[in-house]
Amino acid sequence: MRVVLKPHPETPCSAITAFDCEVEREGGRLSLCWHLEGAATRIVLPEPRAAGRAEGLWRATCFEAFVKPFGGDAYTELNASPSGRWASYDFDDYRAGMIDAEAVTAGPIDLGGSDRRLILKTTFDGLASEAAWSVAISAVIELDDGDKSYWALAHAPGKPDFHHPDGFVLDLPADRS
Repeated sequence: MRVVLKPHPETPCSAITAFDCEVEREGGRLSLCWHLEGAATRIVLPEPRAAGRAEGLWRATCFEAFVKPFGGDAYTELNASPSGRWASYDFDDYRAGMIDAEAVTAGPIDLGGSDRRLILKTTFDGLASEAAWSVAISAVIELDDGDKSYWALAHAPGKPDFHHPDGFVLDLPADRS
C-alpha cells in the first residue's frame, strides 16, 4: 500500500512537492520504499558508508518507521540512512527503556532517483510476526541551507515527535499464511 507523508506544521519545506512511502508486510518483514519529489538536489545526503548498524542517524537525512504490536505499549524504531547505515531499537513504552533491537536486521538500502526525485528502499526482518501492527512512517530531511523538515503520516500536537502514539496510524494485520 502507498501512504502519504506530510510535513510537520512547524517545519514546512517548499523544496519537496510530494512524499509517500510504499509499505508491505510479510510475516516479520517490513518492506519500505520512500518516494520524494521536488528539488532533490537540495537534499543533503550523508556520505556513503559500509552497510551496518550505526547510531544517531536521525541527526541527518534519515527515513524511519515505528512498529507497535496491537494492544501493547512496546514498539520498535527502524532507521534507514541514505549512507547505507541503519539502526533498530526496542522501547518498553513511549520513549522509555530503549535498547538495541538485536533480533531486527536490515536488508540492503537502495538509493536512487534524479534531480527531481529521491527514492530509498529497504526491508527490516525480525519483527513480531504473529501480531497485528500499528505503524508510524516518518523522515527527517536536511536541506543544503541547513533547514530540516520532519515528515510523517500523522503528527502529534507540539514539536516534531515521531515516537508519539498519535503517529501510529497505519494498521497492518498479522500475516494469515
